[in-house]
Amino acid sequence: MQITETAIPGMLVIEPQVFGDRRGFFTELFHAEKFEAAGLPTRFAQDNLSRSGRGVLRGLHYQIQQPQGKLVRVLAGRVYDVAVDLRRPSPAFGKAVGVEITADSHRQLYIPPGCAHGFFVLSETADFFYKCTDTYAPEHERTLLWNDPALGIDWPEEIEPILSDKDLAGVPLAECESYA
Repeated sequence: MQITETAIPGMLVIEPQVFGDRRGFFTELFHAEKFEAAGLPTRFAQDNLSRSGRGVLRGLHYQIQQPQGKLVRVLAGRVYDVAVDLRRPSPAFGKAVGVEITADSHRQLYIPPGCAHGFFVLSETADFFYKCTDTYAPEHERTLLWNDPALGIDWPEEIEPILSDKDLAGVPLAECESYA
């Protein structure tokens, strides 16, 4: 397993070793001892799976209480995944990092608690799997405005994203609740 740091402290790109032959492939998606040795969490409270069509943008979501760390992976398709650091003491506060992840690459991302998270579907459909370090708490969920110019996110497609009403109503960085 190869782990690469990003510009957001604690946000990591995880590339598991893949063993393939004429029959297909095998890879470890999670190994507690290896994750612990890399400083990653080994206890997750909830697993989620979503399926979305091309152009769907989900996010940027976070929980102001019960913040969730997320280990994310694409099981089918291709997405552009984005995290924004909302931890005020962080040297990367307000910084956005985007990474393309695909089913074929087997790449995973770990987004630490205190970051807003979202993704944009680049393929016809995408099955997006994520393990969360805490449970979903809708009363604490907040939405950061996906296209706030202050974030400088370079979303990769020239098509109009498909968003939920909740995501359309996101607040800009200057007005969002953040972590002390």
